[in-house]
Amino acid sequence: MALDGIYLSLIKKELSCLIDGRVDKIYQPSREELLITVRGREGAKKLLINTGAGSARAHITSAEIDNPKTPPMFCMLMRKRLSGARITDIRQDGFERILYIDMEGTDEMGDRCELTLAAELMGRRSNLILYTRPDERIIDSIKRIGQETANRMVLPGMIYERPSREDRLDILSCEREAFFERLSACEGKRLSKAIMVSCEGISPVFADEIEALASGGDEVTAGELSDDASERIWAYITKIREQVQAGENRYTVLTDGEGRLRDFCFCDIEHFGSLMERTYFTSAGELLDSFYSGRDTLSRTKQRAGDLFRHLSTLIDRTRRRVKNQRLELDDCADRDKFRVMGDLIMANLYAIEKGSGSVKLANFYEEGSPEVEIKLDKRLSPNQNAQKYYKEYKKLDTAQKMLTGLIEEGENETAYLESVYDALTRAKTEGELDEIRAELREQGYLRRGRQKGKPAKAAPPLRFISSDGYEIRVGRNNKQNDMLTCKQSEKNDLWLHTKEITGSHVIVSCSELGGEFPPDRTVEEAAIIAACHSSAAESSRCDVDYTFIKNVKKPNGAKPGMVIFVNNYTITVKPDKELAESLKADK
Repeated sequence: MALDGIYLSLIKKELSCLIDGRVDKIYQPSREELLITVRGREGAKKLLINTGAGSARAHITSAEIDNPKTPPMFCMLMRKRLSGARITDIRQDGFERILYIDMEGTDEMGDRCELTLAAELMGRRSNLILYTRPDERIIDSIKRIGQETANRMVLPGMIYERPSREDRLDILSCEREAFFERLSACEGKRLSKAIMVSCEGISPVFADEIEALASGGDEVTAGELSDDASERIWAYITKIREQVQAGENRYTVLTDGEGRLRDFCFCDIEHFGSLMERTYFTSAGELLDSFYSGRDTLSRTKQRAGDLFRHLSTLIDRTRRRVKNQRLELDDCADRDKFRVMGDLIMANLYAIEKGSGSVKLANFYEEGSPEVEIKLDKRLSPNQNAQKYYKEYKKLDTAQKMLTGLIEEGENETAYLESVYDALTRAKTEGELDEIRAELREQGYLRRGRQKGKPAKAAPPLRFISSDGYEIRVGRNNKQNDMLTCKQSEKNDLWLHTKEITGSHVIVSCSELGGEFPPDRTVEEAAIIAACHSSAAESSRCDVDYTFIKNVKKPNGAKPGMVIFVNNYTITVKPDKELAESLKADK
């Protein structure tokens, strides 16, 4: 799934519109990516450069990316050196996975200077390095690499050293004889591996496609190629060359049967057959923007809210362990009645028990047939004192049973609440949503009340959807919004939905404006799908969703945010469908 050199060359062509543009704004949404707004003749465009191990890429993006309130040091340096700089060229050395963005900027003294931003997009070795020209001295990098971690050091003040490059063929321009000569030198290797070793800028999925054409789907080695297989391979390579030269690429995304994004390529990939669903895009950047958008949002959220995730995980584990121990203690209270029975038997037979006895056998009149039962006694105590000792043990266990029952219920409610906060945190996308969750945890005593740093982010309103029948559907982003939606912003005849016994958002279907009648079945199903997609069951194959009117939903006194009780409900089973939910969004 890594970005290959051929795909990057197509991205470079799309980025040519940035040449002669000037850097307007620079942001660093996360520690591994940089967002640069370039203003040129075609208006402002946002260039996203990501150096994450599993998502390294560079492309123009149209996504609305939330930025941190306080910019990191690397971002501040980039603003100082690149703001107002003019992009003079965008280069790529062959099919190396490195883009060189040449600029004319200013140095610390305000003098004109030439700079290059090297975007090394090589999987886990990805980096973003700013250096001066022509001396190629590094100003800084988004990832500093010392000698203890790699042979190639990347530190401020050092001379920029390009990654080592292997001698490989350019598959889009090499001669047929040279191509097959290289393959024959890889005798014994699987064909797809041999192609990747021989040619530059080839991804595994593209190499597998070539192998499938040669072998019909079976594995084949480089030394086993027949004349017919060689002809098919070269005919395919020739077709791909013509597509690339003519700009007629079929940018393809592969999705498995469960809807998970698996891979992408600059051409059509057919060897998976019906195992993979193919989706096509009109440009290389549009594909990358769509492919990584959801994953990047989650990654940024986890980076910014890493402390919250860890804190909530610790609280949930601690609460679960406490409840588990309390259940074990409650099990010990199950036999408490036997101590009361023993006390009663001793009291009924005081006249027959000698003081100083270690045990006594008495008839148990509580059981049918009055079987004999042996009761242990403390020799130091009188019969009456032994009876009182058993009564005391019974009373202690009986009190413990009542208290533990209440404590376990409280612990289960607390666990459910913390899990609901964790679930809302996984779906939080903006700094404002994170701030709302932090504020909620402070109010409930799970976080310390600290001083607010910087200007607080604006709270986002509830999510809005429009059903196919025209009904407005609102979704709470967190527990506090759930309370506001359910208890204050909805009418009694609105429909309320929530995933059955699973943490998730409150979903409201507005019915009052359309006569207060029960909405059509299609709207109920769509609302249920939206509820499932905004819950911890979003990745499940099936999900049960409860629904009822708002008038049947109550919030108990003292209940934590988002916690409600409801009656007269129905249940519908749906399959979470994120694409459908996205298509119904009112504010896209």
